Amino acid sequence: MTSEANLSVPKLFDFSNHVALVTGGATGLGEMAAQGFVQNGARVIIASRKRSELEKTATRLNALGPGKCNIVVADLKDKAGCDALVAEVKNITDRITVLMNNSGASWGAPYHDFPEGGWDKVYALNVKAMFYTTVGLEPLLLKGATADNPSRVINIASMAGISTVDVTSAGGGVAAPGNGTYSYGPSKAACIHLSKITASKLMPQHITVNCVCPGVFPSRMTDFGLKNHAENLLVGQPSGRWGKPEDFAGLILFLSSAGGAHMTGGVFEIDGGATLSNWGAVRHRPRETKI
Repeated sequence: MTSEANLSVPKLFDFSNHVALVTGGATGLGEMAAQGFVQNGARVIIASRKRSELEKTATRLNALGPGKCNIVVADLKDKAGCDALVAEVKNITDRITVLMNNSGASWGAPYHDFPEGGWDKVYALNVKAMFYTTVGLEPLLLKGATADNPSRVINIASMAGISTVDVTSAGGGVAAPGNGTYSYGPSKAACIHLSKITASKLMPQHITVNCVCPGVFPSRMTDFGLKNHAENLLVGQPSGRWGKPEDFAGLILFLSSAGGAHMTGGVFEIDGGATLSNWGAVRHRPRETKI
């Protein structure tokens, strides 16, 4: 069997037949993934709320080629917004091979004065929209999907959905001092669990579902921290750096490739070992006094 397999890189990582939808694709992690697809010959549809940002990104990506980038203006704040996205995508294409659920939001506020809307908005976009978008686009994901060449759903969670350390309320992180993103981490933990449930449900239909948990990457969500507390954030990075576009796009491409076709229900941590090693805490730990 091995002698008959083509294990060359061009075969394992051929994206020319992919049609990928990336929500939140105009900026940040979504833009990194979209560029990875376009530069490897795939057709990409990016969706977000602001047409101007979408058009700017699409123009840049189409100039890179050889793939193509289309846009859809969408607001996934509720089920109606998800249904509208699904309808627009169906007007553009009759099949999708990769759905990357990347749209997300955070909310920072003091622990004892955290507003109810800070839970509702974050859960609606980070969890509920992921569910309804996947359900609505299932017919397009099913088209052409086979056991050897399944369609892919890639849900973007966060290391905040794994870590239980309250680093934000102390300041110097991704939220302003005195504020914590208390609804964000739990919403991303829910994203991880939802990914596992849908992976179990959809694999018999030849759709894989995997979850990616980024640490610190340049994006709109981390912009405050990187501008105001870059040194403190780097203290928590064993590598001495945060994530780069190559790190994120490379993982997304792998999960979408022939090399990732037999993987589902996975939770991929991409934070340079920061959470696993508890590096920031180790660096700040007081030295022992020898007697």
